Amino acid sequence: MANLKFIRDRIKSVKNTKKITEAMRLVASAKVRRAQEQVLATRPFADRLAQVLYGLQARLKSEDVDLPLLKGRDVQTVGLLVISGDRGLCGGYNSNIIKRAEQRARELQAEGLNYRFVLVGRKAIQYFQRRDQPIDATFSGLDQIPTAAEASKISDEIISLFLSESVDRVELVYTKFVSLVSSRPVTQTLLPLDPQGLESADDEIFRLTSRSGAFEVERQKITGERPPLPQDMIFEQDPVQILNALLPLYLNNQLLRALQESAASELAARMTAMNNASENASELIKTLTLTYNKARQSAITQEILEVVSGANALK
Repeated sequence: MANLKFIRDRIKSVKNTKKITEAMRLVASAKVRRAQEQVLATRPFADRLAQVLYGLQARLKSEDVDLPLLKGRDVQTVGLLVISGDRGLCGGYNSNIIKRAEQRARELQAEGLNYRFVLVGRKAIQYFQRRDQPIDATFSGLDQIPTAAEASKISDEIISLFLSESVDRVELVYTKFVSLVSSRPVTQTLLPLDPQGLESADDEIFRLTSRSGAFEVERQKITGERPPLPQDMIFEQDPVQILNALLPLYLNNQLLRALQESAASELAARMTAMNNASENASELIKTLTLTYNKARQSAITQEILEVVSGANALK
């Protein structure tokens, strides 16, 4: 009977764990929807900003524009901006992005370049601090649904490092959202900004939908041509000054987009991990229930045999 009690307690414990993992899955799925709503909400501003920058860049294409954020220089030190999560229980999300950052650091060392980290997320901060890596700034405790204010704080830090020549190039290491069950770590150069890169709007947004009771992701590529600014447009300020003022906004928008992609990837990874945990719990409950029934039947059979044997002995 002690064995039966142990199995009953184990079944009860697994059922309680399943309730927790199922609740976490539902919370993560709701937050993924909020993340994609934020992407769609910021899309009009991003489109308009890119349109204005494209027009200004096209207008100034023949001029020698000397702007700090566009100015490249000989690279000696590279700043690596790494975006991870603050929490665990999200599969391989954090470990994958940390491995990608370490791989990029080794590649830079092999090229004879120095590197310094700017870390976003408690998991990356704890990992690289334990290994005494060069860290210039850290950011943690961000909302799971990123905001423009948070992106602006991080952007100000990397702009400061770049303009002070503490780093000669800034690269972003983040997780690109592909689908609810797939994401991949990618590396993107943030600074210096490439004015030619403003010409192509090879961008995507994701839309979370549900079909037949299951979540699906539709990606929409933004490839529409942006209309040029009118040639007879008169600027109250020098277009170079306007471009200089808008470039930090463009950088903020790029960083906000990366934070949104990373947040969506983390939430999707957590939703998948909790769904797998719930399914494993269900399988374990079935196995334990079967074991319990067998043990219980064996105990009942043993008791019947003992009663029959006792009755025969009395005869």
